[in-house]
Order: sequence, then C-alpha cells, then structure tokens
Amino acid sequence: MRTPGGVDIVPDTAFKNTPVQHIKDILNYVPGVITQTRMGDDARASIRGSGLSRAYGIRGISVLIDGVPMNTSDGLFDFFEIDPSAYRYVEIYRGGNALRYGSNALGGAINLVTPTGRDTAPLDARIDSGSFGYIKGQASTGRIVGDFDYFATVSAQSNKGYRDHSNGNAIRGNFNVGYRFSPNAETRFYVTGATTNQHIPGEVSKTSALTNPRVANPVWVAQDQQRNVDSLRVSNRTRFSFGDTALEVGAFYNRRHVDHPIFQYIDFTVDDYGAFARIVDDRLIGGTRNRLIVGTSVHNGKIDTNQYVNIAATKGALAASMIDRSRNLSFYAKDCLFILPKLSLVAGAQYLDAVRDRRDRFLSNGDQSGREHFSLWSPKIGTLWDIAPGTQAFANISRSAEVPSYDANIITAVDLKPQRATTFEIGTRGHSGVVRWDVSLYSSQIDDELQCLTTGPFNACSIINSGRTIHRGIEAGLTGDIPVSASGDKLMLNAAYTYSDFTFDVDPNYGGNELPGIPKHYLRAELLYKHFSGLYAGPNVEWAPGHYFADNANALTVDPYALLNLKAGFDASKHWSVYVEGRNLTDKRYIATVAVAGIASADSELFNPGTGRAAFGGVRVTW
Repeated sequence: MRTPGGVDIVPDTAFKNTPVQHIKDILNYVPGVITQTRMGDDARASIRGSGLSRAYGIRGISVLIDGVPMNTSDGLFDFFEIDPSAYRYVEIYRGGNALRYGSNALGGAINLVTPTGRDTAPLDARIDSGSFGYIKGQASTGRIVGDFDYFATVSAQSNKGYRDHSNGNAIRGNFNVGYRFSPNAETRFYVTGATTNQHIPGEVSKTSALTNPRVANPVWVAQDQQRNVDSLRVSNRTRFSFGDTALEVGAFYNRRHVDHPIFQYIDFTVDDYGAFARIVDDRLIGGTRNRLIVGTSVHNGKIDTNQYVNIAATKGALAASMIDRSRNLSFYAKDCLFILPKLSLVAGAQYLDAVRDRRDRFLSNGDQSGREHFSLWSPKIGTLWDIAPGTQAFANISRSAEVPSYDANIITAVDLKPQRATTFEIGTRGHSGVVRWDVSLYSSQIDDELQCLTTGPFNACSIINSGRTIHRGIEAGLTGDIPVSASGDKLMLNAAYTYSDFTFDVDPNYGGNELPGIPKHYLRAELLYKHFSGLYAGPNVEWAPGHYFADNANALTVDPYALLNLKAGFDASKHWSVYVEGRNLTDKRYIATVAVAGIASADSELFNPGTGRAAFGGVRVTW
C-alpha cells in the first residue's frame, strides 16, 4: 500500500456468502465509515463526518463504479441505484487519500469494482430470502473469447419491509465487454442499469420510533410518499502502456429519472456526462524511484425538475419548476518520491473550477434564478515509512473543498459558500503473524460546513453553511485468522472501531455544542469459528455506546444501543455454499437514522427506527 493515509479494500469474499441487501453489508467492518439504514435497501454513509446531517443519500463522498463517477454532477448520490452483491471488491479512500481519483471531498471516495470475463466464473447464481418478505435472486456470467471478454450480472429483489409503507422492489444489471488490442492496450465498455421502486414510511417522533417501531408516519402514508428511480449509465475506459508510463482515458453518460412524491410531488430527470484522462509514470530518476499521477476530468450535467402539489401520489398544481446546471472541471497531480528505500514523500494538489446555475421557470413566487462560480485549490503533502516488513507508519496534511449541491427544495446552491477543510492525519497499518491492523487519527478544521437541516415536519431539509466546526476521530481496524487445530480449524476475528468527536467551534448560536447525526463511539466486531470442512459459525455485535444528539442545540438525544447477531454457513470449496444470519436477536428497539434539525423538541419527527429481530438465508452456486 503506497498511500500515506486511511485506505481499505473489501474483497468479495467478505460479503458474497451473506445476504447482501444494502451497502452497509459491504462497509460494516471498514473503520471510519458509519453506515445507517433507513428503509428497504436504502442507507446513508458518512466518512469523517461527511454529509453528517443528511438522513438520506450521501454528500461529501465521491462514489465511483470501475473508476467512473456515479454522483450527480452537483455531488449527490443515492445508494438505491447500486447492487451491493455485484462487485469483485470495493475500495475505500478516506479523506484526502482519494486524490488518486481526483476527489477532494471531506469523506473521500468509494470505488465499486465489477468483475470482468477474465476474473469471474462462467456461472455464479444465488438466491436469498428472509424476514419481512425479503427475497433476492442474482445470476452472473463471464467468458474470454479470443481477445474479447465479457461479464454480465442481473439481480431482482422484493421486500415488504419491516415498517408499514416501506415495501419496495428493484431490478439491477451490470455489463462490461473488453477488447485487448495488444498486451499494452485495452478498451472496456460498461453499461449499468437499475429500476427501483420504494415506499417511504417517514420519520417519526422518538417515542413513536421506540414504542411502535413498525408504524409509519400517517401523513407520509396519506401522501403515499415514494422514491422511484430509473437509471442508465454508459462509459468507456481505455488504457495504454508505454514502458514506465500508463495512460488511461474515458468518457461517460448517466441518465436518471426520479419519480418522487414526498411533501410535494417531485419529478426530475438528470443528464450527466463527462470525460477523464490519467497518466501514471513509475520510474527510476537518478536511481530514485518516483511515481507520478497526473489527471484531469470534466463532469457536467443538468437536472430538469418539476414540482407539484402532492395529492396522494398524484400530481396537483405546479408548485415549482427549474433547470439546475452543474459544470466541473478539475486538474490534479500526485507525486510519490522514495527519498530513502523505506521512506517516501507524497505531494499533490487538485484544482476545481465549478459552476452552479439555476434557471427558475416558475415565477409566481419570485425569480429564484442564480449563478455562482467557484475556483478552489486543494493541496496535500504526506510521508510513508516502511518501519519493518509488513509495518507502515504514515502522516499527511490535506485540504478539501465541496461545492454546494442542489436538493429537493427551493433553496438554491448559488446562495451558499463552498465547504473548506484542512485535515491532519497520522496512523499505522500492517500485519504481524496472523493479525492485521489499521489505525488512523485525524483532525479536520472546517469552514462553512454544509448542513441540511430539517425545518418542518413534512419538508425536505434546507441547506445552510454552519460556520466553523472541528471533526476529530480515530479509525481502528483489527483482523486475524487464529489457528486452533492442526487440521486447519481457525478463529476469524474482524473488528472496526470509529470514534467521532465533532463540535462547533465557538458558534454564535450553538457555542461549542456537539454536531448531531451519528454516534460518538461505534463498534462492529465478529468472531467466527471455521472448521476445515467449510462449516463456520459465530456471533457479531453492533454497538453504539453513549448518547448522541439529533439537533445542533443538543436539546434532543438519541439513545445508545447494542445489537447481537449470529452468522453460520457451509462453504463447499468453489462450487456451492449455504448461509444463514440472525440479526438483532434480542429484538432491541433503537434509532437507526436521524434527520438533523437546528433546534428539536420531544415531539420532533426526526427518527427512523431500526429493524427488529430478523433472519435471512441463502444458497450460492458457482461453476
């Protein structure tokens, strides 16, 4: 690993033999990543406090599939669209460590990597089912045909939901085809499509969430609130190698149609397009190894929105109409110089030129049109020291910049300042015998942090700049395969701990209050016993000790919780496996996600209850 900071790679062996319903099932044991479920297969993720106040979707994390952007051009992303069981591995670059993909967001980047025909089985099929009417089937195939190869997968799922009015279904597909012109040149085309339909039960009061967790918000039911998305993504990546230098170029087009009756009926279409180029040069210069990455990307797009009065999921009178355009041009460079055989210096920077432009077409309530231009530099410097074989220490300082995004309300991004942060990070990673570790400590000083605050009981959140804030944290991961018999039996330990100390910095309204939204302490830990025959079983826990807050004023708390889960299965070599999981076995009532407010009261409807006791199982066949 040649990145001087927090980086994780989750292989498919960590999530293939488990009922993978949403992104949390992949990111469970990644330190520094907090993933909270909402309903169905929807979840929100936060890294180092990115998008901290959002109860849905993500902001402040660049999401890519095979290195190609999935975020809309204004920076938002919704996990509804991904198929979490379709990937060969997933890369997580925390904070400024995502510069290799040109990302300069506070949270970093998540790259979802699909198989190709060169690293997949001719047939891989599975079916999962479980509590609350959950059922999912998936099949994939891939082959090599001369200089061509291809991979294709499709999945379909249905879920009645734990809560009332939370049923949903989805069909998703991924396809890629590659052609090798020569050992030094290859091109690959990707097509990703999804159609998802999800009812939304809505946030409720804390009392309702903990005493009647399966009950939906009656107003949301009366409005028949839903999120229905059809999306198609087409992209190409072409690579050339010239001795010590490699060139990668590509282009992409993303189209999404969202049919979204919520507090109003929002109907919008997203058209995004872009291109990128990256050069990697790894050579000896005067006997010293140097690795240079230089890249550029264009990511432009348009959101065409009509907003109507919602009459039980039918369109009433027009309430708003707008076209939001985003333009993003970035240049970035990163250089790793080995000043000593075991010590390297890393320096880099990104320049972002961005435009946010809104044209208001509904003028009866005034003209909300506007345009803003942003020019932002984000440098980084770090060092990486190979202390001993298998042990590294690292440190870095990085800047990040996030341009405001549009959202499902009338507030326009051009009224806001960009969020800027300076992050200091130190850490170590490595392995000793059967144990591996990964520890990072960081502190981010943030100016104009973007918050999306819930301002009313049935409105989308409104984006504001919250002034100066401080994010400090510890990200610690530990894994180990401990032999317990000569025949090959072993204990498999996997643990991730995240400490998040996020506060206002002498804010005129909130003083030094804690920032709301996620637990201060969060632990995931699992211990499996695996028999040499392939049989395995063991418990795992999800623990969030201590209260955290639902509002900036720190007037309303979210209670601590601990969930006990159990996993068991049989993995018969490479050809078939069966698996079962029990989740929340004690049927603990807890809060899974909170919609953050400025000032909350006991009656504020901000909470999504967590799922009760559940059981899931599945069968997977590979040939």
